[in-house]
Amino acid sequence: MMSWRAMAAATLLAAAPPALLAGEIRPDARRSGYAFMGPDTRAMQDDDTINPGMLFVLDGEALWAKKTGSADKACADCHGDARSSMKGVAARYPAFDNALGRPVTLDQRINLCRANHQQATQLPYESRDLLALSAFTAHQSRGTPITAGDDPQAKPFVEQGRALYMQREGQLNLACTNCHDDNFDKRLAGAPITQGQPTGYPLYRLEWQTLGSLERRLRSCMTGVRAQAYDYGSPELVALELYLMSRAHGLPMETPAVRP
Repeated sequence: MMSWRAMAAATLLAAAPPALLAGEIRPDARRSGYAFMGPDTRAMQDDDTINPGMLFVLDGEALWAKKTGSADKACADCHGDARSSMKGVAARYPAFDNALGRPVTLDQRINLCRANHQQATQLPYESRDLLALSAFTAHQSRGTPITAGDDPQAKPFVEQGRALYMQREGQLNLACTNCHDDNFDKRLAGAPITQGQPTGYPLYRLEWQTLGSLERRLRSCMTGVRAQAYDYGSPELVALELYLMSRAHGLPMETPAVRP
């Protein structure tokens, strides 16, 4: 059976005549998902004492200082005080890795550091420890303008991500752009449709009742249009994340954001 979300999406898109589809949003008209939230959700994000994502940030702070792996090193042993060393870092990710010859996400960078410098096992995608370290690192960039995709070496991967964003898929034959460029400011099954700007990841989603990565959200959208979701860490998801971050160029980081 088609899920209620899928049915609502199909109804919404069927109601929009092709001639009225808006196309890509002008850079000066791009808005964070925060702008689409109700006052209660905004208040939850704004107050660190009630923002549930901050529990992950605090866990990440403890992990930052914890020695691990056969090298018996902590993140702090190499990077020192994250408040200074990590400021602005997450705003540049996914970033091109010269050794690998491709972009990597912040989660992947954390695992590369664990493997190469701490000689520790890599953390599974969506595990609490990986989300906590990612949230703590990204939190240091809160308020910093996003600059991901500026590296010329990343440009081909940005274009790959853009192509995926524009590509229709699944049994509903929908692309990301159909919702987030053509129909933002509308509602889908009672929830606001945002522009899909990834300014606050990893973020706390009330639907999930936990923190989650941008890759989790992308996979959820793919499942929603009844398409086969890419695996975590796949080149396609990394490229799509890179395009989305480059599309949000100049918007401030909000991690950990709160969304419905």
